[in-house]
Amino acid sequence: MGPLPKRKLSRRRKRNRRAHDALSVKHLVRCDNCNAYKPAHEVCPECGVYKGEVVFEIEEATD
Repeated sequence: MGPLPKRKLSRRRKRNRRAHDALSVKHLVRCDNCNAYKPAHEVCPECGVYKGEVVFEIEEATD
């Protein structure tokens, strides 16, 4: 067995430590296919491509 904490951490101490964990802005990268900005590790919303494979087709908007 490993070392165990002697006391329970208070909510304040735990939350103070984790205050910086929330990401304020998603990391944006350029899509290899269409060169548009997209969130990292996600399907491109402009062209529907992820890691060189077409995941879904984008329909053109008709007015």
